[in-house]
Amino acid sequence: MKDPNIVGWAHGTFGRSDAPDTETLMAEVTGPALDHAGVTAQDIDGIFVGVFNNGFSDQDFQGALVGMGDERLARVPATRYENACATGTAALHGAMDFIASGRGKIALVVGAEKMTATPGAEVGEILLGASYRKEEAGVGGGFAGLFGNIAASYFQKYGDRSEELAMIAAKNHANGMANPHAHMRRDFGVAFCNTVSDKNPYVAGPLRRTDCSLVSDGAAALVLAAPEVAAELNRAIAFRARTHTNEPLALSRRDVTRFDGARRAWDAAYAAAGIGVNDLSFVETHDCFTVAELLEYEAMGLTEPGQGGRAIREGWTAKDGRLPINPSGGLKSKGHPIGATGVSMHVMAAMQLMGEAGDMQIPGATLAGVFNMGGAAVANYASILERVS
Repeated sequence: MKDPNIVGWAHGTFGRSDAPDTETLMAEVTGPALDHAGVTAQDIDGIFVGVFNNGFSDQDFQGALVGMGDERLARVPATRYENACATGTAALHGAMDFIASGRGKIALVVGAEKMTATPGAEVGEILLGASYRKEEAGVGGGFAGLFGNIAASYFQKYGDRSEELAMIAAKNHANGMANPHAHMRRDFGVAFCNTVSDKNPYVAGPLRRTDCSLVSDGAAALVLAAPEVAAELNRAIAFRARTHTNEPLALSRRDVTRFDGARRAWDAAYAAAGIGVNDLSFVETHDCFTVAELLEYEAMGLTEPGQGGRAIREGWTAKDGRLPINPSGGLKSKGHPIGATGVSMHVMAAMQLMGEAGDMQIPGATLAGVFNMGGAAVANYASILERVS
């Protein structure tokens, strides 16, 4: 069995959208993705939809909404996936398994979320559905509180790294300036991100507002094709590796200062691809909070445990550094519409590899890493991609 190639994509603008629901958001990207791939609705053998929902919308049965938004797709088999913040990549893996098994030749993957119509307090409660409520429902600050506790534990073990977190936020906002799809295209600078103020208060100490990703609406789509089909199309991005690992949902059952599941996902991906971290041209990683990106530097092998701050301080992860991290601006600048995020990250990687990333482009990018996680590093997905044609 051979994994399919990415042959086309579309990406909506993340942010506060006038679109009333996920049906509308998905309709904005499905047609353009098919056009970009050079295929028709009649060519699609299966549709794989990533939407977290969990209360953002009364309307569920989200897989069927693709066909409501685009009637040409209404009779194509469709399935909805959910895996917390890794929902989009879970849908992508479902589509890849579908094609690799021989059940279909071409698949459409769509990720979406409509979040901004929900009051802020309710958003926090909905996102807590990605935690272990039996133990963590009372955490102050909602889901951000979980990562605030992770940051506090890391600081207790290795020292205060607030400035390094501010540097990560500033880097990603600077990168997001070049991303036309980003929710917040503003360069805040390290000083602002590192200063607690009325405009940058603590959300869940020690995390400040600039340490937290945005509540966003948005959608993204990918078209996948079996390698023999992709060879006849305009572009093809192959997966050198794709991995999925899990850790216990309850934070009490693991060391929160290490993302061990992320490390295992990356190690398995490197082994499958026959490479190491230094072979990658860039990485799109899951910076739902700045402390997550810091821990992911360590998980991907860029530094030893406790030394993640060195990577940002010495400029390794800057756009012109030895391993650019989140040239798209990441979740921090681009936004984090839950179901769309994993799909978006793979779109951004594919754009780079095809030389279609515009002002975001990393010169000479040949090998991309993508890391998308669900919950606090519970479901961990790593991908290594390269251009075929």
